[in-house]
Formats: sequence, C-alpha cells, structure tokens
Amino acid sequence: MSGGEVILYRTEDGRDSIQLQAVDGTVWLTQAEMAALFDTTPQAITQLIRAIYADAELDPEATCKDFLQVRSEGAREVRRKLKSYTLDMILAVGYRVRSPRGIQFRRWATTALTEYLVKGFVMNDERLKDPGGFDYFDELLERIRDIRASEKRFYQKVRDLFAQTSADYDGTSETARLFFQTIQNKMLFAVTGQTAAEIIVSRADPSAPNMGLTSWKGKVVRKADVATSKNYLAEHEVGDLNRLVTMFLEFAEFRAQRRMQTTMQDWVAQTDRFLEFNEQSVLNNAGTVAHDDMVRIVHDYYATFEQNRRGEEARIADAEHEEDLKAIENQISKKISKRGKHS
Repeated sequence: MSGGEVILYRTEDGRDSIQLQAVDGTVWLTQAEMAALFDTTPQAITQLIRAIYADAELDPEATCKDFLQVRSEGAREVRRKLKSYTLDMILAVGYRVRSPRGIQFRRWATTALTEYLVKGFVMNDERLKDPGGFDYFDELLERIRDIRASEKRFYQKVRDLFAQTSADYDGTSETARLFFQTIQNKMLFAVTGQTAAEIIVSRADPSAPNMGLTSWKGKVVRKADVATSKNYLAEHEVGDLNRLVTMFLEFAEFRAQRRMQTTMQDWVAQTDRFLEFNEQSVLNNAGTVAHDDMVRIVHDYYATFEQNRRGEEARIADAEHEEDLKAIENQISKKISKRGKHS
C-alpha cells in the first residue's frame, strides 16, 4: 500500500507479524492480511465481510478502499490494486471469527492502537517504571528532548509561556518571531559559540556533500532545509542543545506555574541567568550576521549547489546511457559472431 505509516502488530503466540497501514486516521488490512491476523482462510474472511455488509452493520464506502500495493516477484516489481478494510471492519470480523487471535487483537486495538491513532504515541508506563531487563528509558527521554527542542515546538511553547507570564507581551507575529529568535540564538550560542545565522553562513558549503547539512527532510537536501541552523549541527551539538532547551522550558514552565509576572526584557535577563547558572556562554549581542543576509547568502549557495547536483545527475545518466549502448553493441556483436560461425 502506498503512503501512510506502518504499525507492526505481533501476535501473542509469536507466529505472525502483521503490518497495519495507518492512513486517514485509521488502519487498513487486505482480506489476506486479516486471514493471517485471525489465523483463518481468506475465503472465510470474504464470507464474514459479505455477511457484515448484508446485515448493514457497516457501510462499504466508508470501510473499503482500493490501495496500490507494490511487491517484488522474483526480479519483477508488480503493482496491483487491492481492496483494503478499515479498523472498524477488522474489529467486526474479529468479533465473528471467535478465536483467541480475535480476542487478543481486539484487546490491543481498543487500548494501545486507539491511543496511538489519537495521540500519536503509546507508552507502557509500568514497564518504563521497572528497569528490569532491557531499559529503553534513556532512549525515550532523548527522543522526547529532540521533539521538544524542534524549532516549531520550541517556538510555540515559548510563545505560550511568555504570553502567560509577560505583563507586556506583544503577540504580533513579527514581535513574537524576533523575541523567539533572541532566545533561540542564546541557546545556540551557548552550545556552539555562534548565532543561528552565523552557524548557517559558516557551515553551508555548496561544494560539500549535501551542502554541509547533517540532517534534512526527504531523500535529498531542498531549499527549505538550508536556512535551519539545527540542520548543520553535529550529533553531540544536537544532544547538548536538546538538553539545554528542555531544561530551559522546564525552568520557564515552573515560573509560569507560580504565576510570576515578568516583562519581555526581564525574560531575556532570566534566560541569561539560566545559562550562567548552567555554566554556559551568554550571547550579549545580535551576532555578526543578520537574518536577512543569511537567507540571501544561503539561498545563493543553494542555487550553486543545486546546479552542481543537476550537472552530476546528468553526468551519471549519460554514463549509464553509454554503458547501456555498449551492452547493446556487445549483444549485437555476439549475435553476428554466432551467425558467422553457423554460416
């Protein structure tokens, strides 16, 4: 099935792992996949689905959809449209199968899966509280810090917190952006000794692989990726920044919880105080590179980088074309040679 996120369900007997495709706020399975899930035959699933529709228990248009599936069959890649069914249908079939597999899946779907589809996460609290066996708690914390320190999350949280606690908070988008930029630059400077604009201008390199970025969205670097400072940070810098941002937000949330009114300028001073307490370098100026200058410079770099990349792609395509032509010529030469021997 194309698109969507894959959620893996392992049956309690350990015999099967079922991949449920999450699309449009639900999960989807084909009849064959439902047969594997409930340990029965596809023919039995077909009969149950027909009975469910015949009883008007579910609406076919709302619970069934054709999805494109791509599968490898030997050396071939085969594309087929297969009917897939929503979680409502999967559960309805599970109730009629009357097997241990059906009970187990319904129990999992109505707790863990439903929570995941609504909230985007699911946690086993008791297992995390008990560090016996394999302990992934530190990994979980690291991932939460990375999410919380993402630019969009950080920006939204800073706006919300300072709107609650700043007596003179100006919520206009430009004022809020500039204030966030000040806080963000202080965090980045504490970790790298540079502001966001300085990091980008000093580390972006149109001649380097991936233009010097260490992370980006998608398969290749795009223009939207190159003006984000965090995309240029080394792994240890990302870890330090995530930890620092998380601590700062906890500090700010604690002040907000106690309803401590603070002016915008005082918040800047509180940020410096927080960094000094944690023995971090404090940025006391706007840096040496203006934001608008950084955007212009890095976009010029990207234009050069993209031109170089397209040129390299064209060179590789030409080389592959030459190899194909040589292969065809070799095949023709072999055929001519064989004919000559038989004549």
